[in-house]
Amino acid sequence: MIQAIGLTSDPRKELPPAVDDVSFEAHAGRVTALLGASGAGKTTVLRLMLELQRGRGITYFRGRPLHRIAHPSREVGVLLGDLPGHPARTVRGYLRMLCAAAGVPARRADEVLEVVGLVSLREERLGTLSRGMDRRLGLACALLADPHTLVLDGPAEGLSGRESRWLHGMLRAHAAQGGTVLLTTADPKEAARTADRVVTLQRGRLVADQDAADFARTRLRPRVAVRTPHASRFASLLTKEARTAHRSVEVVRESGNRLSVYGSTCADVGETAFRHGILVHQLADEIGDMGPGAGVGPRPTEPRTGEVPHTSDVELAAAGGRGRRTTAPQAPDAGSATVTAQEPSATASSASAEVPQARAGVPRPADAATAGSSAQAAASSRPSASAAVALPDLPPPISVRPTPSPLRPLRYELRRALGVGTSFVTGAAVLVVSALTAVLLARVGHTPQARLMAGWPQQFPLPPAALGAGLLGAIAFGDEFRHPALAADRGTVPRRLGLLAAKLLVATVTALVLAVLTVGCDTEVLYLVYGPELAEVPADWLSLSVSWIGLMVGCAWAGVLAAGLFRSTTAGLAAVVAVPIVVVPLVQKVLEGPSVRTAAGFPLRVRELLLSQWPFGGERYLEAVARVVAQPVGGALTLSLTALLCAYLLTTLRGRVR
Repeated sequence: MIQAIGLTSDPRKELPPAVDDVSFEAHAGRVTALLGASGAGKTTVLRLMLELQRGRGITYFRGRPLHRIAHPSREVGVLLGDLPGHPARTVRGYLRMLCAAAGVPARRADEVLEVVGLVSLREERLGTLSRGMDRRLGLACALLADPHTLVLDGPAEGLSGRESRWLHGMLRAHAAQGGTVLLTTADPKEAARTADRVVTLQRGRLVADQDAADFARTRLRPRVAVRTPHASRFASLLTKEARTAHRSVEVVRESGNRLSVYGSTCADVGETAFRHGILVHQLADEIGDMGPGAGVGPRPTEPRTGEVPHTSDVELAAAGGRGRRTTAPQAPDAGSATVTAQEPSATASSASAEVPQARAGVPRPADAATAGSSAQAAASSRPSASAAVALPDLPPPISVRPTPSPLRPLRYELRRALGVGTSFVTGAAVLVVSALTAVLLARVGHTPQARLMAGWPQQFPLPPAALGAGLLGAIAFGDEFRHPALAADRGTVPRRLGLLAAKLLVATVTALVLAVLTVGCDTEVLYLVYGPELAEVPADWLSLSVSWIGLMVGCAWAGVLAAGLFRSTTAGLAAVVAVPIVVVPLVQKVLEGPSVRTAAGFPLRVRELLLSQWPFGGERYLEAVARVVAQPVGGALTLSLTALLCAYLLTTLRGRVR
């Protein structure tokens, strides 16, 4: 159950708040529709409920606000807008990545793919999916952690009729199993057909909170849909006869040769056409908008035939999605106001029928109020009718959830990094550029052996491998903000320490692999081109190796921390480049003089202080580390990493306090 109390958005400048004091409830086992025109505040209400936007008010999900729920994705499944996944990631890989983030078994991805009908597309890239397939995948993501509540923003926008029926059938099945469903829509017909309760918004305020039957009776107007090649003449005749008979009839000219007649019946309109010899291609009762000129939703692309709001989309989904509609059940007190919904193909086949033939199967209702009561009775019978048919299958419930594990962020980060080819392409490009640079430096000459193996020209602040490691580190956190897969239910990428530790660990391993491969490839290329004299191992290889590994890991960490702090891959790479250009000159001024010379005796002084021997000659390794830190680049990296880490921790703690 959802309880939204006093939701009010913060006003901007002199503008009133987009949402003002909205309160409603969405009960378990029912589908609740949030109805309103574009700009009415539907999305803002959802964002306030999910704590994605600042404002006043509170929302309880089964008695708890969202920030008090340990695992929000297990309680609330969210679909806001398009799927925020990397376009080069596969469908199955994307779901498996989210499984690792949510702490559910990886086989859950295959289960939800089978339910939403995407098994055959599991190896397709996200960027190649159509709108309907994207919505199916979004629903799969919402159902991934087996949540009790589904919150969906315009789930059927842009979908075909068949896709919409399937989607609403899935939502009805979730509600039938005791779940809570809250969706937004701009189409009152869709709300009346698919929801049990309709909450209507207008200009950010709540104007109605009704059951579907009351909504159909009080806020929808019955009308007669007419298609005729003489639309202008027929509209004039209908208006003239209504004025003569002192009846309140309103005729609205729709697109093409379509008319919408409010306040009349099929029988009256058909008799008028028959008397004046006007050919009619379609004549049907319709109930489904809020009056002429309402314009609350996009106009459907398919020709609309005789539809009634109580025709359940679950019945259509259960029928196999072939567009076959059932006859609306007749209420006991509905009189003869029963309309059989037709298929577009059936309408097309009878397009040339004369008016008497069109009237043959449409008994004359008493008046428009009788049609409204029929819609109310039929809408009230819709839940029971939908319960009588087979609902679509849902993923099996997760009976046993794994205990929280520190390896969960690590599994997520590994699947994120290995799910796309960016890391592999970047690494290959770095190796090629570094090898070519080493060959050119060896040809020019006057370059030390260590710089040849690293492909590091003296004129460059950093070698290509270090820039590549920094770029990969920046991508690790930058992609989280560019394609926020973790932010679908919370709005911002979570700055958890476990996620940071996982990214730093993966960045460390990546930097180590890149460091070893760079030196190995450069050495091998130098050996092949110039012979063994340039492939000899230097005498001080230990200190050089420590310096090289420290430089690579430091650049990778700087990229991760800067991208996570400034929320951009570009900012992360800029921070890596700024270390030798900006920070190193400052560190050189600070570290000039005796501070560099005293680093050689540092391990001995530490050993004397601790009165113990270093095992396995550990003073050599400590001395090498001290020399790296004492170097200008090493000191600058150490200082930069310390500052970035402190800033990241401060931002994380401040976000938790808020």
